[in-house]
Amino acid sequence: MMWTSLQLAFFRFAAGGKIPPTWFEPDLPPNPERASKTGRLSLEVVSHCWNYSHFLVYQLSSLVLFPPHQLHVTMTVFYSPEDTKTQELLDFFNTIETPNVTWNWQPVAKQALFRRSIGRNRAALATKADWVWFTDCDLMFRESCLDQLSDHLQGRRDALLFPDEERTTDLLAEDNPMLNATQEGPSVLDIDTSSFSSRQITKATGPLQIAHGDVCRAVGYCRNIGIYQQPVDNFAKCHEDRAFRWLLQSQGTPLTLPGVYRIRHIAKGRYSGNDTHNKIRERLRIWQSRRRDRKENEGVSS
Repeated sequence: MMWTSLQLAFFRFAAGGKIPPTWFEPDLPPNPERASKTGRLSLEVVSHCWNYSHFLVYQLSSLVLFPPHQLHVTMTVFYSPEDTKTQELLDFFNTIETPNVTWNWQPVAKQALFRRSIGRNRAALATKADWVWFTDCDLMFRESCLDQLSDHLQGRRDALLFPDEERTTDLLAEDNPMLNATQEGPSVLDIDTSSFSSRQITKATGPLQIAHGDVCRAVGYCRNIGIYQQPVDNFAKCHEDRAFRWLLQSQGTPLTLPGVYRIRHIAKGRYSGNDTHNKIRERLRIWQSRRRDRKENEGVSS
């Protein structure tokens, strides 16, 4: 336990830029060696889900309701069959044929699912897509999002990109109707967008990391950092997002994209433990979110 904590602390420190990223990833392909593709591109979206089927339904529905026209999307979801509600949801969407979308369900042991970078690394090394969007299952790709992304990607070689704006809800409680819409079983669901507000993004954070396919195939997702590729018994905090930016030597290049929506929520379905600890987590999450929102509002108004 102590050794694991020391390793995690070391890589959090390293990802702050204090240590050369080439020590841990020497194979990042230089810009001229990356393909500069134009025309009809391919994108792999990599998501993961544990006890979040009530969010994943909106992500998958967004692809059905607003299918891309100018590029092909492979929608990859890592999940554990032990999560029966997610399995039921994926079985349902597997029966829906959507233009320019291929469903790709990846069952894994829950211990591998609990370390998000394991699935991301597997997908990155195996992808055949021109670009890969690493995201979370509470994000949606609504009207014109993916087609305008295709326009932006024409001829680019950037290692890492991100949308400079997303629209989010306030932190929703568990009894919010939006989070209980699947109680009668899986279905294609739309949302009322009036409850979302705009947030400015300044770097390629965890659900908003769009990486070049050649980069992904060469370096994976933190592939050489052993601690980030080890299964765990409980859901691990996702510090590897920051390490990925460090290894790619980029905070990401911003893109102006419409239709990027995300549901924010108080309760973390991925957490286990007693009710007291979970309540403390929820209160801390509310405080952190409000503090972050205040900082973002001050930055926009200054």
